[in-house]
Amino acid sequence: MARAGLCSRREAERWIADGRVSVNGKLLKTPACEVGPKDKVIVDGRPLPTAEPVKLWRYHKPRGVVTTHADPQGRPTVFEKMPPELERVISIGRLDFNTEGLLLLTNDGGLARFMELPATGWVRRYRVRAKGRVSADQLASLKSGLEVDGVQYGPIEASVDSVQGANMWLTIAIREGKNREVRKILAHLGVEVNRLIRVSFGPFQLLDLGPGAIEQVKRRTLAEQLGAKMAQELGLSESTDDRKARHARGKAASAKDDDE
Repeated sequence: MARAGLCSRREAERWIADGRVSVNGKLLKTPACEVGPKDKVIVDGRPLPTAEPVKLWRYHKPRGVVTTHADPQGRPTVFEKMPPELERVISIGRLDFNTEGLLLLTNDGGLARFMELPATGWVRRYRVRAKGRVSADQLASLKSGLEVDGVQYGPIEASVDSVQGANMWLTIAIREGKNREVRKILAHLGVEVNRLIRVSFGPFQLLDLGPGAIEQVKRRTLAEQLGAKMAQELGLSESTDDRKARHARGKAASAKDDDE
């Protein structure tokens, strides 16, 4: 349901609990149900639309927006800034209100979960401007990880790029992306972050994408970076003819149901 663009995964669970979904004529009572390509899924009395192809976008998040679909405090959100013609997307991880830089967006929850997993091992790299000074020994100690306020952080790569007056620029690379991780770690070392820019997430880079700009990652590039197994699971390994045939079958099934 989420991949077909009807709703989010969380909303899908609520729809199932509300009795809005059936599979092969039987009302679905739990989301713990394995559904194959030959199963007939009905949502609100209509056949489940054919799932959209998996897509990924690079977005340059500016400062001063939150990574959420709705903010209780009324602050502007990332998704309010999207082009009106863009389909429904979700973010892969988050950047906080004052963090800027690369935010990856997708139309597929499975891709988002895969890319967010620490086990995937993709590095998130940041450029950081911070007030104060840290020593080379302090930064070297981060390679073995550390604990801050009861939270354990994994190995971190950090280096000083330049010093400008009271500030210094650093490059920080992390693999987990815990809440406000870079800010908390540098505060623990005695420096205050006053600008934080994510420049890459795994193999995907910010490059010269301007603030507020969005650009779709080519399907072939996405498949290559995910690897053969994951690309196949997400349907990225299908040929153009395969995708057209699958889409045609979905349309034909919907038309038949409408006629009946």
